[in-house]
Amino acid sequence: MEGQVIQEKGEISLFTKVFIWMFMGLFATGIVSWFAYTSGIVESLAYGAGFTVVAIIEIVVVIVFSLFFRKLPPIGASILFFLYAVINGISLSTIFYCFELNSIIIVFFASAAVFALTGLFGYVTKADLSKFWPIFFVTLIVGVVVSVINIFIGNGYIDIILSWVLLLTFFGITAYDMQKIKRMAQAGYDASQKLHIYGAMELYLDFINIFLRILSLFGKRKD
Repeated sequence: MEGQVIQEKGEISLFTKVFIWMFMGLFATGIVSWFAYTSGIVESLAYGAGFTVVAIIEIVVVIVFSLFFRKLPPIGASILFFLYAVINGISLSTIFYCFELNSIIIVFFASAAVFALTGLFGYVTKADLSKFWPIFFVTLIVGVVVSVINIFIGNGYIDIILSWVLLLTFFGITAYDMQKIKRMAQAGYDASQKLHIYGAMELYLDFINIFLRILSLFGKRKD
């Protein structure tokens, strides 16, 4: 009984920190995104190779975070997490040029609701979602490759199909990540292991991708 209580406390502690960090990351992204749009930084980047540089930095940060997370001190992992959130805010600022503000806000809250439902499913389900991970991973990679190819083709139907496929894929990935975090907590949570930062980064990426896919499908574009 005592061991179960300790396990439950560790689980609550981990999830509390994960969602606090995720919220802070999303908040930083939102603030930077709006500032980049209203200040004209986006327009300045658009005239040169600014967005290319931003994209490269984003990729580098994710790679470093993924490959060296275990070796990084907590402060290093924290800096990389917020650095990515800030850089991603600059990238996402372009949505304010493409979609109406009211539509962005509505889609954001709709995405939050869907994210919560898929996350809850991953938390409570008894099914082992790890066996579906290879399917999620392959679908994601193929989707990214096709997306890049379609930049040159410019087929609107392919865009719609890809958005639906990737949206459903990230539903699955979100549920999988929630279950994985739960299992990490049950295995024993130690704040020094930085698991809350790792979990926050994964769920942050899941939410952002769900938001962008729903926005591309249902967002009201500017004329």
